[in-house]
Formats: sequence, structure tokens, C-alpha cells
Amino acid sequence: MRTSVDETLMDGFEVVKAYKSLSSVEEAFRCYKSIDLKVRPIYHYKGDRVKAHIFLCMLAYYVEWHLKQKLAPLLFEDEEIDDKYEDVIKARRSDSAIAKDRKKRNEENLPVHSFRTLIEDLGTICLNTVECNLDSGKYVFYKITRPTELQQKALSLLGISSICTQ
Repeated sequence: MRTSVDETLMDGFEVVKAYKSLSSVEEAFRCYKSIDLKVRPIYHYKGDRVKAHIFLCMLAYYVEWHLKQKLAPLLFEDEEIDDKYEDVIKARRSDSAIAKDRKKRNEENLPVHSFRTLIEDLGTICLNTVECNLDSGKYVFYKITRPTELQQKALSLLGISSICTQ
């Protein structure tokens, strides 16, 4: 691969890695058009609104990327990738990733998910409003559903403290 960048600034591995990182940008734009982020169709006709819409989609992709990084132990992701050679040499899946695929469970024996199914699972945590009409008056209190072991692990990986379930 030829480049005009001096070898003192980037060695061969870094040049190839920079070139191949373009594919992650292309993947992000494909993700915009897919069912994940739904950029299209946009019904904005003013330039500022279109820019704002694209910015929000880019922000959503950024948040999703960080969530996937944090939730990797619960996803079908290989956590033992050597970052230096990740984009340059075809990576061999680690033994732990192969075990996750085969058993459909992680090292803590929790089920592993795709990102979408894990988000769907987390979506079952809800806030319930309980109203009691008694002779002494009307009482309202709120109760959050108790998270499952998997949901609690996901929340702890995201740095979210325990949910008060009363």
C-alpha cells in the first residue's frame, strides 16, 4: 500500500489500520439506513433541521457503540482481541468467544445475547404506579420491577446503581 505519509509518522501497520478503519465509518452509515437507527426517510426540508437530524443519528450511533463496548461480556462479542493487529491481520476468535457461541452462555453462566435482544430484555424493566383508595384517603406509590440476574449484571456493567424496588 502506498501513502504520502512519512514512515516516522505512521508505520505499515498503522497505515493499513487507518485504511481499514474506513470500513467502520461505512458500517455506521449503513446502520443509519437499516432498521437500527432509521435515518430515512427524513421529512425535513430546511438545511438546519436535516443537519440536526443527522447529528442526532450520529449521536445515537455513538451511544450504541459505547453500550456495546460496556455490555460485551453479555453479548456475542470477542473480548480478547489484540487491538494492535485487530484491523490489520484477520483475527482468530478467542477460546472464550468460541465457548460463548457454542454454549450461548458467558463465563458467569448468564445467557448471551445480540445487542438488540439484550436491549429488548432490558426494556421489560418498568415503573408501576400503584394507587390505593382507602377510607383515610388515596395513596399512590411507585414500584420498579425487580431486575433479573441478567438485567442486574447489564446495569452494573453500565455503572448504574441498584434499582430500588421497594
